Amino acid sequence: MLFKPVAVDLCCRVAMVTQHMELIGSSYKGDTKNGRMDGKGDYTFPTNSKYVGEMKDGMFHGKGVLHFPNGSKYEATWENGIAKQGSFTFADGLQYQEKDWDYCDGYDRRFYSERCNGLRPAGESQLTDLHPPLIIPDGCYDCGDGFYDPNTRVVHSYTGRFLRNADDSEHEWIVRTCRKSLDEVPGVDPKKSVATRPEEASDVN
Repeated sequence: MLFKPVAVDLCCRVAMVTQHMELIGSSYKGDTKNGRMDGKGDYTFPTNSKYVGEMKDGMFHGKGVLHFPNGSKYEATWENGIAKQGSFTFADGLQYQEKDWDYCDGYDRRFYSERCNGLRPAGESQLTDLHPPLIIPDGCYDCGDGFYDPNTRVVHSYTGRFLRNADDSEHEWIVRTCRKSLDEVPGVDPKKSVATRPEEASDVN
């Protein structure tokens, strides 16, 4: 049985941690020890990214997976909150490789879906990994994990949820390299475009 002062101290710690999470918009469900995350649990960030795995002394520690809102994930072994060894998998199943990376290089420009399913017939251009591509709102850009409005400098998810404010570097990159709403897609009727991403099936605004 805990002495009363110790029990009161633990309750205060739990309350402080809970209040801090509520303040920044994060949440935690799982095991705790002495008022800290310890054991196995799910930690959800304000961005809706979620860590699922082992904890120790309030930090990611052990084996755990970071799940991102766009469907991608990072599986790693963690030590005191730092990923020591891991692998990143894109939403479409493509796994990143640090060595011998041959995806979208100078010799093979195919999208991953084209590598898996083959090239489309002549005259049906594929401009994104999805076909038909998502319809971009007027004046915006498709930056890979959502739509970017250059006027507000805000990136929203494909389902309309706020993701982030773009800094000058990201703004310049998006405007220079990403597909804009005015781009036409040969052979695709915008009214019939029904392409979806993993996020659209699971994301809750």
